[in-house]
Amino acid sequence: MTRTPAPPYVKGHGLLAGRTAVITAAAGAGIGGATARRFLEEGARVLLSDAHTRRLKETETGLAAEFGADAVASRPCDVTDETQVQALYDTAVRLHGRLDITVNNAGLGGTAELADMTDEQWNRVLDVTLGGTFRCTRAALRHFREAATGDGTRTDGSCDGSGTRTGGVVVNNASVVGWRAQAGQAHYAAAKAGVMALTRCAAVEAAAYGVRVNAVSPSLAMHPHLAKVTTTELLDELTAREAFGRHAEPWEIANVIVFLAGDYSSYMTGETVSVSSQHP
Repeated sequence: MTRTPAPPYVKGHGLLAGRTAVITAAAGAGIGGATARRFLEEGARVLLSDAHTRRLKETETGLAAEFGADAVASRPCDVTDETQVQALYDTAVRLHGRLDITVNNAGLGGTAELADMTDEQWNRVLDVTLGGTFRCTRAALRHFREAATGDGTRTDGSCDGSGTRTGGVVVNNASVVGWRAQAGQAHYAAAKAGVMALTRCAAVEAAAYGVRVNAVSPSLAMHPHLAKVTTTELLDELTAREAFGRHAEPWEIANVIVFLAGDYSSYMTGETVSVSSQHP
């Protein structure tokens, strides 16, 4: 298969100017870290979160040096702990007076044949990947609903960078594994399929107060941590399935998240957007 090279990095255009975002699992070189950088390049203020405290602080320090301390803050959060999740979203509002976007990127994988999978393995992946997305979506929707009046505007009169009133946006990270079968991934596939269903149901409910809920569904976005926990054989197999003959760069997934978080997707809700050629 011919390998198509990755395109040039796309510069920011202020698409998220004036907005505040919470991004989970944002410490490191994966999709969360790439999304944090892209949001900052597009003019947003970000509250970074991750369960890895040291990496989180290092990420905050590096981005603050580049984009300014006023634009970047961080708070550790284990998305399986409701108290920590609630504190995360309260912090975003306390720091910036508002919440506009939440990107639920936290997830946990692993490989185990179903016949040999333990309850602990199953429950852990489901609790982080689906349960964590549920808790963070719930926390965000409560803030959005509280800020909204009956006509879908916001009681504080806040608006986005273009002056348009906004009720808030949720973007969840799903996976093509939620659509297709892969040996050893029953727990992860079930969790990601659940994220897709959660996204659709939340979108229907949240539309009443002007909130949009969508998801991205990437396949293989390569970064150093993934290379450490995945076999070369599996990575080669997944890469060979892609039409471009290569893995995605994390920032290519982040670009789609920017689109879903911004005004260009204003009529989209309840959708799961495949960032891969592997949509069934």
